[in-house]
Amino acid sequence: MGKTVAEKIFSGKCGKEFRAGEVVMAPVDGAMIHDITGPLAINVFKEMGGKKVFDPKKIIMLFDHQIPADSIAAAENHVMMRNFAKEQDIFNYDLKEGVCHQVVPEKGRVKPGDIVVGSDSHTCAYGALGAFSTGIGSTDMAFVLKFGALYFRIPESIKVEVSGSFQRRVGPKDLILGLAGDIGADGATYKCLEFCGQTFAEMDMSGRMTCSNMAIEMGAKAGIVPPDRVTWEYLKNRCETEPFLLNADEDAVYFEKRSCNISSLEPKIAVPHNVDNVVDVSEVAGRKVDQVFIGSCTNGRYEDFKEAAEVLGNDKFSNDVRVIIVPASKDEYLKCLKGGLIELFVEAGALVEAPCCGPCMGGMFGLLAPGEVSLSTSNRNFRGRQGSTEAEVYLSSPATAAASAITGVITDPREV
Repeated sequence: MGKTVAEKIFSGKCGKEFRAGEVVMAPVDGAMIHDITGPLAINVFKEMGGKKVFDPKKIIMLFDHQIPADSIAAAENHVMMRNFAKEQDIFNYDLKEGVCHQVVPEKGRVKPGDIVVGSDSHTCAYGALGAFSTGIGSTDMAFVLKFGALYFRIPESIKVEVSGSFQRRVGPKDLILGLAGDIGADGATYKCLEFCGQTFAEMDMSGRMTCSNMAIEMGAKAGIVPPDRVTWEYLKNRCETEPFLLNADEDAVYFEKRSCNISSLEPKIAVPHNVDNVVDVSEVAGRKVDQVFIGSCTNGRYEDFKEAAEVLGNDKFSNDVRVIIVPASKDEYLKCLKGGLIELFVEAGALVEAPCCGPCMGGMFGLLAPGEVSLSTSNRNFRGRQGSTEAEVYLSSPATAAASAITGVITDPREV
């Protein structure tokens, strides 16, 4: 009986044959902490009697949620983490690089076959590179900091095979929103989504990151794209690794198999207040928006902004809409800057911010007042996610967000 990708990763790391459902103590190849969840993990590590972390070279520390510090409490947390990094000889990216889920892959801190954990739910994004990556709580992270390993129940896998080519101005974000609507917020609870098929084979790394990032929105433990030519090309000059085969066996056993053809896929919108509350854009077209946010670890890469810029063209953003642009990392910001996109967006009326989580977490800037409506390329639209609990957050692709920012109402990007 063959194995899924997740079963192969755990079996390889543990040096023994394991199957889905079994509980293993597995070593981790990377552990990521940031400025929100990191302080709690460090405090618990010390409460557990931790003196030295298991391996400072495998710990990834950065600040992205509240940068620059937006409160005295945030500043104190930053100081505490900086001191811990110096004490433990951990390299700290601090606030210089951007959002954790973009920085970790682009700095070569994750590779195919790795087991990586992060004290943030969207750590599943690194599955785009063929790793088993998942979010854990701060207490579990404290255990990892001390011992370099963690108990896992190897998840069963759901095979998601996607074929076909996207229509103009329809893309990976529309695909993953559509899947979230079909599978449901708890339809993949503690499962591993294994993305495959023609569409993923032809998808660039940016699109794969978008899809893996949102696996958690279906309750999944991980979302993995098996490594291929695109993966190894992305990793070239980022880390020392040689290409190898990591695919599921033909006779692998899955919890479920799903297939779809996206050739006729429509632009999708997740409407308030749940990510799986997904409709075609035509069902909510014309809804007035007060703010449009293009960015986040889901859609904050150059490819996303290029898509938005192509929709914008020579137009301007509506005077009735606050448009906030936030690249996911310094590298992505520089790509946009050198490509002329920053200037284009600023001249069109947008506010471009430095790389950070921004409005996504609703704790820094870009907060919504009661009754206001936001259209966002981020990953969550829960009540109160971007400010007032009486505001509404809709989720979309960068193309749909840009089109709507031009017209002032939710708009099908194919019509602009």
